[in-house]
Order: sequence, then C-alpha cells, then structure tokens
Amino acid sequence: MAGAKDKTWVLREGLFAKYVVSLVGLVVFVLAVNGAMETWISYRATRTQLTGGLEDKAQAAARRMEQSISELERQISWVTAASQDTLEKRRTGYAQLLHQVAVVTQLYQLNGEGREVLRVSRQSTTSGGNADLSRDMRFTDTVARGVSFSPASFVDGRPMMSISVAHSGFNAGVTVAEVDLSFLSDYLSDNQVGKAAFAYVVDPRGRVLATSSKGPDVGTDLSKLPQVAAAIAPGGEGDMSGTDFNGHSVLAAASAVPKLGWTVLFEQPTTQALMPIRDQLVRIALLIGMGLLVAILAGTLLARRMIIPITALRDGAHKLGEGDFSHRIDVHTSDELEDLAGQFNRMAGQLQETYTDLETKVEARTRDLAQSINELRVLEEVGRALSSSLDLNAVLPTIAARALEISHADAVLIYGYEAEPRRFNLVEANGIDKSATGGHVTIDEGENVLSDAARSGEPIAIADLDHAAEQPLREVAVAAGFHSVLVVPLVDQQGTLGALVVLRRASGAFEGSLTGLMRTFANQAVLAMRNARLFTEVAHKSHALETANETVRAQADKLREQTEQLKNWNKSLEERVATQLGEIERIRKLERFLAPQVAQLIASSDSPEGLLTSQRREVTVVFCDLRGFTAFTEATEPEEAMNVLREYHAALGQLIFKYEGTLDKYAGDGVMILFNAPIQFEDHTKRAVKMAVEMRDTIGPLTERWRNRGHSLGFGIGIALGYATLGQVGFEQRLEYAAIGSVTNLASRLCAEAKPNQIVVSRRVYGMVEPWVEARALDDLQLKGFNHPVLAMEILSWREEVDNVVDAAAARRRG
Repeated sequence: MAGAKDKTWVLREGLFAKYVVSLVGLVVFVLAVNGAMETWISYRATRTQLTGGLEDKAQAAARRMEQSISELERQISWVTAASQDTLEKRRTGYAQLLHQVAVVTQLYQLNGEGREVLRVSRQSTTSGGNADLSRDMRFTDTVARGVSFSPASFVDGRPMMSISVAHSGFNAGVTVAEVDLSFLSDYLSDNQVGKAAFAYVVDPRGRVLATSSKGPDVGTDLSKLPQVAAAIAPGGEGDMSGTDFNGHSVLAAASAVPKLGWTVLFEQPTTQALMPIRDQLVRIALLIGMGLLVAILAGTLLARRMIIPITALRDGAHKLGEGDFSHRIDVHTSDELEDLAGQFNRMAGQLQETYTDLETKVEARTRDLAQSINELRVLEEVGRALSSSLDLNAVLPTIAARALEISHADAVLIYGYEAEPRRFNLVEANGIDKSATGGHVTIDEGENVLSDAARSGEPIAIADLDHAAEQPLREVAVAAGFHSVLVVPLVDQQGTLGALVVLRRASGAFEGSLTGLMRTFANQAVLAMRNARLFTEVAHKSHALETANETVRAQADKLREQTEQLKNWNKSLEERVATQLGEIERIRKLERFLAPQVAQLIASSDSPEGLLTSQRREVTVVFCDLRGFTAFTEATEPEEAMNVLREYHAALGQLIFKYEGTLDKYAGDGVMILFNAPIQFEDHTKRAVKMAVEMRDTIGPLTERWRNRGHSLGFGIGIALGYATLGQVGFEQRLEYAAIGSVTNLASRLCAEAKPNQIVVSRRVYGMVEPWVEARALDDLQLKGFNHPVLAMEILSWREEVDNVVDAAAARRRG
C-alpha cells in the first residue's frame, strides 16, 4: 500500500510539474515576446528621434560656419580691389580690415612672382620682405582658382587657417589672410548644443578645431574614434553610434562643411539617451512577475483536478498488463478521461475474448510453419541437384519425386516441347510407368490442356476429369484411375519448354498454395532444361571453334608470308618517300618568293641554284597600286582597309600566276611583278602588257563596288623594260628574289604618273608590243631621279584579233 502511494505521488508530482511549467512557460513567453517587441520599437523610435535631432543641430552649425567663412572671404576680397594700386593704399586697406575683423590676425601681399612685398599685423607692418612663396600652395592654388583655403594648423594651441584671394588683373598678385579659428566655438554654445549633448569640429585629419564646453580639447586627434573615422573618410557617411574621447558609448550625428573639408559632430551619451528604455524594461519585468504568479496558481489548481482520474487509469492499465482482463476502471469525470476509461474497459473485454482463441490459432500456425519448412527442404534438395549436374536424366527424376512428395499427389509427369514438330513428349514420370505406351506419351500441339496452359502461361487445374472435354491426357488418366489434374506450363522469355502435370486419384479443386508451389517446381524444371540445352549448344560451338582455329592457323601462315613481302615493299616505298620529301622541301623553299609554277620548274631542274644566282638580264617590270589609298586608310577603319586589300590582292594574284610572272613584293597597295626572271620568256614584254590590260579590266568593277561602299579608289599601272641585276636578297630564314636597277625605279615612277584606270608604259615597251595594242602618246614626263624627260605611252586596249593571227602564224612556222 505504501508502494502504491509512492507511485501515485510520483505521478502526481510529474503531472503537477508538467501542467504548472507549461502554463507558466506560455504566460512568460507571451509577456516576454510582447515586452521585447515594445522595447525594440521604442528603442528604434527613440534612437531615430535622438539622432535626427542631433543631425539637425549639426547641419545648422555647419551652415553657420560655412556662412561665416564665406563672409570672411568676401571681406578679404575688398582689400584686393584694383583701386588699391599703391603699396600705401594696400597698407591702409589691410589695417582697416584688421580693425574691423577681429579674427584676422595678419595679412600679407605676394606679387605676381610669389614674393612677399607687404606684411601687416596688429603689432607691426613690414614691407619689402621679398620672401619667395612661389611654390607655396597658398600662392599656386590661389592663382589657379582665384581663392584658396589652407589646411588648419595650430599655433600655441590655437587653430589657425589662411584664406588667400587673387588680386584683380593679370599677374596682379595674391593677398593672404591668417585667420584665428577660435571663433568657431561660439557656434557650439550650450544653448545650441543642449545640456546632455556635446559637439566639436574636426578637420580632414580628425583634429579638433572647435568644441563645446563638454567636448574634447582643441587640437586633440580623434581620427581613431569610429564615428570620426567614418565621417572624414572619402565619400563616407557618419556612424550613428561610437565612443567619445573618454571611451564612453555615444549616439552621434555628423554634417560636413564641404567648402573647407571640416566635419561638425554632435554626440550624446548612450546611457542618458536610452534612459526611457530602461524604465520600460523595469515595467515589463514587473508585469512578467505578476503573470508568473497567476500562472503558478492556475496551474496548481488544474493539476490537482487531473491527478485522481489519471491514477485510476494507470492502475487499471497495470492490471490489464498483468493479465487480469476481468478488472474494470471506475472513473466519473464527465469528460474525455471518462471516455478513455470506457475504452480501457472495452479493450479488456476484447482481450479476454481474444485470449481464448489464441491457443487454437497458435497450433494452426505451427502446423503451417512445419509444412513450409518441409517445402523449403524439398526446394533446397532440388536446387542442389540442379547445381550439381547438367544432365536432365539425373535432374528431372529428382524434381518429379520431390514434387510428388510435397504435393501429396498420386503421380507427376514432366513433358518436353519440341518446336519443330510442335508436340509434347513425356520425358519423366513418377507414379506411372514411363515405359507404358499410350496417347499420353506424345501429345501434338492443339486443342488440349497442355497447349492451353503453354499459350496462357498460367497453371490450369481440372477438379473432375470425368466431366472434362475429350483429349489424349484425359483418356489415359481416367483409365489409370486419376480424377483430377493440375497442369503447370514450363515457359520462359525464350518460349515454351514443356509442362509439369500433377495427377490425383481423388477429385476436387487444388489449393492455391499448392498451385504456387508447383509453379516453383516448374521454374526449377525450366532452369534445368534451359541449362541442358545451353550446355549442348556450347559443346557444338566448341567443336565449331576448334575447326575454325585450324583454319585460322592456316591463314596465319599465309599472312606471315604476305608480311615478309610487305616488308620488302615497305623498304622500297621508304626510299621513294625520302626522295619525294626532298623534292617537296625544295619546292617549299622556292615558294617563299616565287610563283608556284616557277617554283615547280626550278625544283625539277637539274641545277636549280643556277637559276637563282646573281646575274644581269633584260626584264620587264610591272608596278601597280591604288590611287587615293593613303587617304582611304586614314579615314576608314583598319578592318575595312584589310577587306579591300584582300579583294585587291586576290584579283591580282590570279592574273600574276596566269601569265607566269614573278611576284617581287607586296607593299600595302603597291605590287611589283617581274617578267623574264628567273624563268626566261621570249615574249616577256607582251605577257606583261597583256596582263596589265586584264588587271585594269578586272580591278575596274572592283573600284565601282568600293565606290558603292563609299571608298574613292582608283587603279594605276606603270611598265618599264630594261636591264637589271637579279638574285637572292635577305637572310637564311627569309629569302626573296629581287631585281636591282633603274628599270624598277622607272616602272615605279610611271605608275605614280598614271591616273585611275590608266596604263603608262615607256616607249621601249610600246615598241615591243606595238602590233598588239591601241595606244596614245603622252607628254614627256619629268620623273624624279631621271635627268632627262621620259617618253611615255598610254595603253588603251589589247587587239585580240591581231594576237590570234600572230599566234596562228607562229604555230604554222613551228609546224
């Protein structure tokens, strides 16, 4: 009894703590969340209001300081007027300004060269000092801007600054005023700053220039304070919080004096600023304490009302757990606890009824388990038989015997299916003499139970053969005294392999569990049949592989003979390839500077070096370029100029190779072609002129197309005939075949004289091609580098009919 009371007390204590803690926690959580939200909102509002007020005061003080400095600048500019043109007038003006403006301590004048000519202070006047301040920023910045403000400095602990104003007129000089900045503290009086706050002004380096009564000392370096560092940083904005010069936390607001680079800061200690927040936190703490007291009282009353019915429920559940299903729980609370007690009582009655049937169900389950174990044993034995042999004559008898044992049937038959004759053959039987003759030994595919099961892929059971349709298996089974049959097809993904037939003498339906078990035996039989067939196929393929291996050996011997022949051919081929590679290398070197057909000719020559050695020979030189190309490249984009040059060079290159000319060089739009070098032609001048005419006719449409694109370009050609020295020039990695002589200069000068679409040739060239061309005489040309006038002709067109007649006569002479 004492133990029961202890358990009741433990339960009571646990429930009591849970209810009280839950209710107290909920109340405290709600009050704490509400208080935190109110405190945060009040804090944000108070902080915003305080910093806004400080910022307004800082901006007002900054504007007044900037206005005072602007007024000082205006007053200083009075003494720089052009009317004060003498030193005496300037001295009088300086003295008057010192008398009127107390913050100005000293004035001095610099002439146009930056030298001091006058200095006036309240104590003395000095003239002709001649100090050189030409490199001082107070002089250089003022000359450049008209007005300049020097950085603040400290003299005897007082902040000082120079205001420099340029005089009217050219190179008239500069007036520099030394200003005592102590007056800035007047803008930071206690009336303007407030009782709780303090203010100060810092220069761009963080030094204090002016301060309120509670602020830091003048000259103190506050650049390390976070709010000051943020305010004086380039492009920075003042921090709303920081620490003061004594290390205390403060709220801060800053405003810049842009004209001078100063910053005005107003600050208030955080402890004073957030005093209302602390008061509000005290009120919230008192409210939470009162809510906690109320929650404890309410939780205690509710927990006490819950203990008695819960104790009764626990005792009832304990007795049910011990097996006393006759015990009932008596609770009368008219709520969910009473419903729960009723559910416990109903559950106890159901358990009492269930317990009586439990032993019977356990016995049935035990029998089923023993049957399942026997089935697993049989399946294990069949599996071992499958894994130990691939011979169907050894495996199928085991499957049939174990199927007969596990199914408690009277006979088991296993049929194999032959696809070619389309029939089922009996391969194993247990319970029936396998050697007996009859219609059951071979069953053709058709309308019978074996074919129906194979087509559907599902087992077919016939509970009473006496009422089944006529078919071969029925007649034999009924004659042998069997009255029910189960046919399980032996099929897989590759097709039908046969059927497993279970026969019983008694009529009646086959159980579903037996049908499933027989399907398992059927799967085992399918696996055995498929493995046996695969084994037979592998044996046949092994024999075929041995035959193929002998054929491969014979072919390998023949291949070795052919390999020896290939080695001999390969050696001969390597020698030929080496010869061809040497020929290709020679051609590649020549193609650095010759036309392909010329390079091929030189490469095939027995002595190619002789063609490229220095020698003197008569040559025809063609020089051509584009009119207006220089102006075109200056006015257009480089990409467009490169496109024009590609089209131009492509058109010329085809014609140069066509007439077998030697391309001497490209020089932008200028192109130089040699004829009769290094390969000699009897008609080299004729080739050159005919090529020039075709070039003019080809480039003409191109210039029209360029003109449509906005490019004004023309094409000119000059041709000269004469003797030149020919040979290689350059260095090992880059060689060119060039011609040296006055004939190249003459061709270049004639090209320069040619107008757009004009071909200008020397009289000697004209004399060589006169029968084939239409031409007209030009005025004698005065060419640079030539002492005498040069006789020149313009080629108008080529006479194709004359060219054809001459070529025909030459052909007849050769014939």
